Amino acid sequence: MGGAPLLIVDGDNLAHRAYHSTPKTVRGAEDRPINAIVGFFSMLTRIWQEEHPRGIFVAWDTLGVDTYRSKLWPAYQTGRVFDPEIVEQLELLPALCKACGMGVGKQPGAEADDLMASAARAEVEAGGSCLVLTTDRDAYQLVSDQVTVLAPKRGQRELERVDCREVVARLGVLPEQVPAFKALSGDSSDRIPGLPGVGPKSAASLLLKHGTLQRVLEQWARPEEVRLAETFYEIVLMRGDLAADLPQVQPNWSEGADTLEQIGAAGLAARLRNL
Repeated sequence: MGGAPLLIVDGDNLAHRAYHSTPKTVRGAEDRPINAIVGFFSMLTRIWQEEHPRGIFVAWDTLGVDTYRSKLWPAYQTGRVFDPEIVEQLELLPALCKACGMGVGKQPGAEADDLMASAARAEVEAGGSCLVLTTDRDAYQLVSDQVTVLAPKRGQRELERVDCREVVARLGVLPEQVPAFKALSGDSSDRIPGLPGVGPKSAASLLLKHGTLQRVLEQWARPEEVRLAETFYEIVLMRGDLAADLPQVQPNWSEGADTLEQIGAAGLAARLRNL
């Protein structure tokens, strides 16, 4: 395939950033909230103009539907409470992205993480490269010579580019070791505690010495903790075996503008028609 990269977007991640950075006074038809929608498309179109990808694929969680992760670890991602206003907009955004000609991934029982991994795998296997837009460090496990993470930074316009060297600089492990790193040291944002007494530095040190989680656990003398680490690994691993409907063309912003106008986002629709 070659040429321009595919832009893979963590839809929920970008939508939450948009919701909290765009005034809640931005309202649409029938006074419905549209601030996350307006912020989402404003950020995304700017990145599209700057990066010139061959197309855009947006992955979404399915809210309110448990996945195998919460069955493996009931505490997984508990305690997250979203405002009704953003939940309403998260329900609209996948269809709005599709109206603009983007590839959209959303499957009950699957997380956006897995759909992103599947899209990246499919693109790379087809000979392409990817830019993954997210602030979630879980995505570092996808980084390779063909896959770079684009990380928005609070209060800054410029995006951070996380390649293989940057993953090592930030975490002390290789991209393929990231799931093992998180299984050992934990991830507070997902309510994964890791193993007792193992922090980021000791996890990186163990993986530097032994290479893989399996080899680390072969040296571990506490069977219950071994089983815990294996469970955490299954949770943090981003599956790349799902079907991903990759876009074959660039977005058609004008067509999407018509749909956005219907929900009262007239200013945003006008900007899209000018792209």
